[in-house]
Amino acid sequence: MKLMLADDHPLFLEGLQYLLETHGIQVAGVAKDGKEAVVQARMLQPDIILMDIKMPVCSGMDALKLIKAEMPEIKIVMLTTSEEDEDLFDAVKYGASGYLLKSTNARELVDMLSDLEKGEVPLSPGLGIRLLKEFKPSGAYDNNASPQRSEEAKRVQLTERQLEILEMVARGITYKEAGDALGLTERTVKYHMGRIIELLQLENRAQVIAYAARMGLVKYRTLE
Repeated sequence: MKLMLADDHPLFLEGLQYLLETHGIQVAGVAKDGKEAVVQARMLQPDIILMDIKMPVCSGMDALKLIKAEMPEIKIVMLTTSEEDEDLFDAVKYGASGYLLKSTNARELVDMLSDLEKGEVPLSPGLGIRLLKEFKPSGAYDNNASPQRSEEAKRVQLTERQLEILEMVARGITYKEAGDALGLTERTVKYHMGRIIELLQLENRAQVIAYAARMGLVKYRTLE
């Protein structure tokens, strides 16, 4: 894993770099603002960028848009103190591969980065629920829901098992916890999520949660 960090707080940056390297994760370079992050990304071609949102000169969100437009293969995870819904939704919309709060502990961060390499999407607990609330259509489960929306939802047929897993993941339940609840192995749950992403023709877990809520594929009542 070739990793790059972007944050405008030197002490946090140094501490994060030390933490990652003690866990065997190579930090190829660092940037102190969004503009420098774009330049460094071009030079270093990292696999993953951990990037703050609120930075001087060029924000992390603007840097995200620029990097994904030019180098879409780079996975960018926003690592921020911002719990604002607008930042979360914009990050997903502009192609972030994950959204983590700086309150995440070291072990969780390292594990999530490892999962990211396997194609999963790291989200801090509770953020999946926010995506569902944002994209849930009004009246999605109302008998008066528009026929057009119903037809759109029918275009993709997910199995009952896949819907169960999708609902659990959307509530912030880990793959292991979902597996324990359903009598499945963690690997089987990951396989199902991979199939869901493939069937919906989307890129990552966050986009799947948003799409599923928008199309009425997830039983929103389970979140209330």
